[in-house]
Amino acid sequence: FFGIRARAPYEKVLAARKMPGAVWFPGAELNYAEHALSRRDDHVAIVSESELRPRMGMTYAELYRQVASFAAGLRAMGVEKGDRVVSLMPNVPETVVASLATASIGAIWSACSPEFGTRSVIERFRQIEPKVLVAIDGYRYRGKDFDKRDAVRELERNLPTLEATVVLPYLSDSPDLSALSLPILWDDVPVDSGDIDFEPVPFNHPLWVLYSSGTTGLPKPIVHGHGNVLLEHLKTLALHMDLGENDKFFWYTTTGWMMWNFLIGGLLIDATVQLYDGDPSYPDLNRLWSFAHDTGTTYFGTSAPFIHGCLKEGLRPKEAFDLSAIRGVGSTGAPLSPEGFVWVYENVNDDLLLGSFSGGTDVCTGFVGPSPLLPVHAGEIQCSCLGAKVEAFDENGNSVTNEVGELVLTEPLVSMPLFFWNDEDGTRFRESYFDMYEGVWRHGDWVEVTDRGTFVISGRSDSTLKRSGIRMGTSDYYRVIEDMDEVVDSLVVDTSGIGDAGSLLLFLVMNEGFTLDDDLRKAIALRCRTELSPRWPPDEIHVIEEVPRTLNGKKVEVPVKRILSGQDAEKAVSMDAMVNPESLRFFIQLAESRM
Repeated sequence: FFGIRARAPYEKVLAARKMPGAVWFPGAELNYAEHALSRRDDHVAIVSESELRPRMGMTYAELYRQVASFAAGLRAMGVEKGDRVVSLMPNVPETVVASLATASIGAIWSACSPEFGTRSVIERFRQIEPKVLVAIDGYRYRGKDFDKRDAVRELERNLPTLEATVVLPYLSDSPDLSALSLPILWDDVPVDSGDIDFEPVPFNHPLWVLYSSGTTGLPKPIVHGHGNVLLEHLKTLALHMDLGENDKFFWYTTTGWMMWNFLIGGLLIDATVQLYDGDPSYPDLNRLWSFAHDTGTTYFGTSAPFIHGCLKEGLRPKEAFDLSAIRGVGSTGAPLSPEGFVWVYENVNDDLLLGSFSGGTDVCTGFVGPSPLLPVHAGEIQCSCLGAKVEAFDENGNSVTNEVGELVLTEPLVSMPLFFWNDEDGTRFRESYFDMYEGVWRHGDWVEVTDRGTFVISGRSDSTLKRSGIRMGTSDYYRVIEDMDEVVDSLVVDTSGIGDAGSLLLFLVMNEGFTLDDDLRKAIALRCRTELSPRWPPDEIHVIEEVPRTLNGKKVEVPVKRILSGQDAEKAVSMDAMVNPESLRFFIQLAESRM
């Protein structure tokens, strides 16, 4: 159906039906990049735009030519099958070229986006001992320029296995690279105009290394395989999202989020992949809707916080832009509220498939997601994805329906990690997913499986709110609180189990012109009682300037809980894994005041 080309046939589909330890399609040899570059004509492969560059397009023929050239350059630098090539690059076509070139020769790709702190990048890349670094001189975000040359120099100093640093002039046409020890300008990489000699690799050969957030410890280097990702992304893009060669596929992402790897999977189905590098809310929240209008986007991928932000701002993009080409909207990163669903259909396009996904970096896909064959219910995810045996388990390991339980997979999924890098005996891998239920993948999310087969994600199970034995996910709380006009953003933490009977602490970012007075406190308590339950009014409410978030925009709940328990902030959270580490100062001071 998908025309997958294997250089050697597989012996069986699943060699061992167990977790961990499942081995898919032993004997098969193929190459992910060969499938991404199977089209080589004038069909547009990439459309890109950034705060530094005007919109540009690249055909499949040109993409193939550039990948061939860069692959030859990597070989000239001594890169071989199994070597690691790492990237500190923005969401631009050159990053796609470098990643596919790396995969084409059987080397292993790994990326951090430029906004990552230098120490955070070193913590990730040092674990996998790279041979080549691909980087930029700087970038622009929200209209401000950021010079990354010092960061690149620090990477060279702290990654002793590096043999070359390829630098793309992005912020400047001719950057001064004299402080670097191994620089090669992008345009000086050796050129070869011939065809790509795609390296056939085993189905389970490492394709790329992704990383966990690292907010509570050293980031986990998660290894995914060529064939595993190929099958998973073909299935999800073509069958669950109904995408094909006539689609213009956009997802707002940075190169440090798994959605970037998912986005370039659009090349596997001959779609036009759309890249945007910059702040999605600069100069305002209409920026991406304007991009979709200008480029004729047919599938608009984003995050639930972005949709909720548009809702909160009262945006009506379909009145300002022609969005009639959009036939699918994807949402991930956090649970999408019922109000978010309604907003999309009323303000983007009433004739589209709104696909809410829940999955993770761990599998580089969704466990649950959309289907073009099923109805959409507001606040619910339509189905489990093909090949994903998703269930909700109670504390005794029983599968439950119509009640919240741990999200688990009871059968192997093809895109589960091959392993964690440098985890020789698999201890860290087993502790991450298989510590609660023997032979069953526990993902760490709360989920309810409804009797009609849909799914409702309630947030992370390690940040659960508990009252009188009743559990609730934080997403339900945020939906009620952030629907209030007075509130821009919020964070809720349950302190039970950290030395006292437990308090429910609510932290608010106030909207301009509003203050936290007695009337608002009473209104919040009343709303929690009526829309959640009488158990859920907060014990304390505090005003903060901003909610702590990871580099991927997720709320930092568990580390804040640890800080409030008295744990040192440096041990509770990796500051370099946060976009706004200064936001933790309030919580540190609050914890100190309670001692």
